[in-house]
Amino acid sequence: MRRHFRWDKKYLYWGFTAFCVIACAILFYMALNYIDLLGQGIATLTRILSPFIWGLVIAYLLNPLVRVLQRKVFGPLCKKIFAKSGGKGVGVARTVSVVLAEIFMLAIITGLFFMIIPQLYSSIETIVTNSPIYIESLTNWATKLLTDFPEISDYVAKLLGDVNTDIVAWLQTTILPKLGSVLSNVGMGVRYVLTGVYNLVIGIIVSVYILGDFEGFCANGKRILYSLLSVEGAKKLIDGIRFTDRTIIGFLNGKLLDSAIIGLICYIVCVVLNMPYALLVSVLVGVTNIIPFFGPLIGAVPSAIIILMVDPFKCLIFIIFIIILQQVDGNIIGPKILGSSVGINGFWIMFSIIVGAGIFGFWGMLLGVPVFVVIYTMINEGITRKLRHSDLPVEKEVYTNLDYIDPVTLQAIHHGDEKKP
Repeated sequence: MRRHFRWDKKYLYWGFTAFCVIACAILFYMALNYIDLLGQGIATLTRILSPFIWGLVIAYLLNPLVRVLQRKVFGPLCKKIFAKSGGKGVGVARTVSVVLAEIFMLAIITGLFFMIIPQLYSSIETIVTNSPIYIESLTNWATKLLTDFPEISDYVAKLLGDVNTDIVAWLQTTILPKLGSVLSNVGMGVRYVLTGVYNLVIGIIVSVYILGDFEGFCANGKRILYSLLSVEGAKKLIDGIRFTDRTIIGFLNGKLLDSAIIGLICYIVCVVLNMPYALLVSVLVGVTNIIPFFGPLIGAVPSAIIILMVDPFKCLIFIIFIIILQQVDGNIIGPKILGSSVGINGFWIMFSIIVGAGIFGFWGMLLGVPVFVVIYTMINEGITRKLRHSDLPVEKEVYTNLDYIDPVTLQAIHHGDEKKP
């Protein structure tokens, strides 16, 4: 007797799954073969969307300031002024807050450009011009210091002489011409300047639109999430986004404020101690302090070398001051601004910075810690939910010196609680 094949939804499900797996494998294979073309496409798309990316970043960074201005200053003020106009005061308060936040950002950018950049260029130019004198002075100092050790003295003198020749040639033929071309020869960099100005201007306009109706953009995003996901899934995703926002914006704002304070303190002390190139050194220390863990070392080493070429004794004083300053920052200023801890072990902080720097460069070093904190927290919460679902203890202390968990009672057995058979 002929038997007919019975169609089952199970076969449809497995067939569709197999098709998706094969399709994904083919797409992955094609992506690997055309990785260069794919990279060019992504780069082109990023370049086209650059003004909007700038606008999103500006709006994201300025949103906390706008909310503070509206809630603490202009909201109550406009509420009193427009008491009889209903909701008009809210719109005016938001508009004024957005405009003042944008003006504040532009004032900082303008101040940095017109006050610090020319002085930094002047300091670098002076270093390039006087570098032979500095190297010769450093050589004489090392020679006097190593008078009782002639062999070491000759080696150091030869080493410094070679370094002098290499540094002078590198600075005069490479660095200084490039600096001069960037700051004086506008024609060579006009394309990049115009592109940067265009991205900044359009980005500011985009950020004004976003900040003007920030709640509306967030509401549309929530509508999309709830339309695509289940209520529970959308809630979990929104909670994750909120946690990510608090972690990253809190870290960035705190680090920027902390670094500005450190740079200002460094500049004041360097001026009082009559350190050479006080502004250049302070900018290096302040900017590199933004990078967690390695930042102080990255900024202190070149700063100390710059001072060493001018005055070795002041270099020693500077190193001692930087050590004290970093201790104050790490134990007093930093914890007050950022909180006592980012919530992860120092090993993971170093791991996140190294991996982030290797993949994304400077931005990876800067954002590696907060991004890793988010990933670490999500994984930890997933582990916690899994343990609770299995009726197992979730506290970390329970697993310290743990021998095993009894499969029947699910009780944690530690070393010394009972002897193994």
